[in-house]
Amino acid sequence: MGDGTTMNYRVHRRILDEGAVEEMGEKSDLHTPLSEKVKTSMRCSGPRLKSFLLSSIPVLSWLPRYPIRENAIGDLISGLSVGIMQLPQGMAYALLASVPPVFGLYSSFYPVLIYFIFGTSKHISIGTFAVISVMIGGVTDRLAPDSDFMIWDNVSNSSIVDTMSRDAMRVQVAAAVTFLTGIFQILLGLVQFGFVVTYLSEPLVRGYTTGAAIHVIVSQLKYTFGINPVRYSGPLALIYTVLELCYLIPQTNIGTLVVSVVTIVCLIGAKELNAYLGKKIPVPIPVELLAVVIGTVVSWQVNLEEKYGVDVVGLIPSGLQPPVLPNVSLFGQVIGDAFALSVVGYGIAISLGRIFAIKYGYKVDSNQELIALGLSNSIGGMFQCITVSCSMSRSMVQESTGGKSQVAGALSAIVILVIVLWIGALFEELPKAVLAAIIYVNLHGMIKQFLDIPVLWRKNRVDAVIWVATFILTVLLNPDIGLAASIGFSMLTVIFRTQLPKYSLLGQVPGTDIYRPLEEYNQVKQVPGILIFRSSATLYFANAEMYQDALGKKSEIDIAKILSAKKKLEAKRKRIEKANAKKAKKNGTNMEPEQVDIAVIETETACDPSHPRCIILDLSPVNFLDTVGIKALRNIQKDYSEIGIDVVLAGCQTGVVDNLQTGEFFKDNVTKSCLFSTIHDAVLYYQSDRKKEEENIMTEF
Repeated sequence: MGDGTTMNYRVHRRILDEGAVEEMGEKSDLHTPLSEKVKTSMRCSGPRLKSFLLSSIPVLSWLPRYPIRENAIGDLISGLSVGIMQLPQGMAYALLASVPPVFGLYSSFYPVLIYFIFGTSKHISIGTFAVISVMIGGVTDRLAPDSDFMIWDNVSNSSIVDTMSRDAMRVQVAAAVTFLTGIFQILLGLVQFGFVVTYLSEPLVRGYTTGAAIHVIVSQLKYTFGINPVRYSGPLALIYTVLELCYLIPQTNIGTLVVSVVTIVCLIGAKELNAYLGKKIPVPIPVELLAVVIGTVVSWQVNLEEKYGVDVVGLIPSGLQPPVLPNVSLFGQVIGDAFALSVVGYGIAISLGRIFAIKYGYKVDSNQELIALGLSNSIGGMFQCITVSCSMSRSMVQESTGGKSQVAGALSAIVILVIVLWIGALFEELPKAVLAAIIYVNLHGMIKQFLDIPVLWRKNRVDAVIWVATFILTVLLNPDIGLAASIGFSMLTVIFRTQLPKYSLLGQVPGTDIYRPLEEYNQVKQVPGILIFRSSATLYFANAEMYQDALGKKSEIDIAKILSAKKKLEAKRKRIEKANAKKAKKNGTNMEPEQVDIAVIETETACDPSHPRCIILDLSPVNFLDTVGIKALRNIQKDYSEIGIDVVLAGCQTGVVDNLQTGEFFKDNVTKSCLFSTIHDAVLYYQSDRKKEEENIMTEF
């Protein structure tokens, strides 16, 4: 109890095995046929249709009950703040995806409106995201490299890149990837595959986003230094790109570098000021927007592009693009990238969505989130958007500025719409170095994730290894292949942990029904004549053989050696009997077969007084059994019974009992009487059984 006092309790019941428990509890064997389940799921009624519509289109359930007085002001301020952030981030992250900046603005409009209708999280900000954008950039650069668009320039008498044709092709690639990503997410949501995110553990996600942040930083260095390195693809592409950048450093454009450094210093200073004034001002200073506006004005006034060769954003068309069906011929080349994007984008969004849901006490439907993101991306792909997910920085602003619902996201989309229709063209003189600086500063949160390593090392070293391995694999193999390799490595750690479990012999805590490992407790004592064995992992094909070996080592019973000796003695006995039979036949007499030393030796082998009378296998840590695990238990029971030792199971979960039933463990005179609900039931049963035997022996005397 909380005050440190203890309570004594006493339980009076008979010793129960599994058969007795099922009889007392009247276990039901009812099983609904698959056909009946299908019929039930296909039945339609008014309430059921209404429930389906409200769950599939969540806006219908919450918007009619929207509390205007309580939420409107907060959502308005939040929507304007996030919309202002969407402008620089959308343009900057479009550069990461290697498409013109205006397509980042489109991606901050169409998908956000779709999520407003179908999403269930009230606080996450859907739109462009650095990690997702750099993954798309890898695909666009691979399928539409500069080398495919080289043309001869008669003015300079050299080959130059046809940027208009290249960008048009890259937009097609990005739209195809985005559309296919959305289709994958919709399909996964429809088959209730929202649990796929469980394979993305927090150390894996944080290690992955940190590795992807390194890719983002390297990809933007060309805008910082004003150089044009060759973009590599495939494994080790990052290493080759860094070497190429080092080689080209002497060609740095000083004007571009100055713009980058000044912007970075000003952004960091402004963000520190924001943090200092956080509680004193209702809305944070829109530092990114100020950087974009000031950078554009300075570039326009000083004419940075012509005088100093500073690369600028260039043409930003006004208005919205009409929908266009994606280029289906590209699907075969981007299907793997699209699946990786669908999993990563969903994993990031649902992780942050759950954090806010727990904080504010509402529910986020994981499968509906998949469908909402899928619709945002598939419809966005038809409007030439890049793949979207959830941005942590924008989500934090949306929450901190008073956002209460998805209305804040819809208002931010309206801000972007105004910018695209009327204001976008004003930013054509914006230096790309300013957008690169915005990306660097926004990545500081991901870079700080390196501090996870010492914390994880203290808490759980396996998680720390997963973090580091994920980071290294992502950096070396690129974000798409790196994700698959990281998930594979994470799965291997699970397999290794089940293949290297801790095996223990248990003893009884004096005066209780509690059993603990003998090597870990000084006052725990082994029950006389009974050996209790436990593995810390489940029992299946990967460790079944080790389970049997560990039992032999812990019990100090070499079962193979004993059984081999027994077989040799049996063979020797049969040979002597056969020889005696022949001798008797030859002499014509009935001679008794000689049994001299054999019976004595065999008796010693079978009834070694140092061996326990019973072995109890504690299966409480086991949550499932496959056919190999069941076969291992049958072999253990059979082998030890041959040398006079009973083997029983204790602490089996209901699912494990069902596995034993379907796996035909109960046959050849094996019944559920060898299964006990607890270790203590098994111990009491054998202690009482032994007491009865001793009383019978005393009666005979």
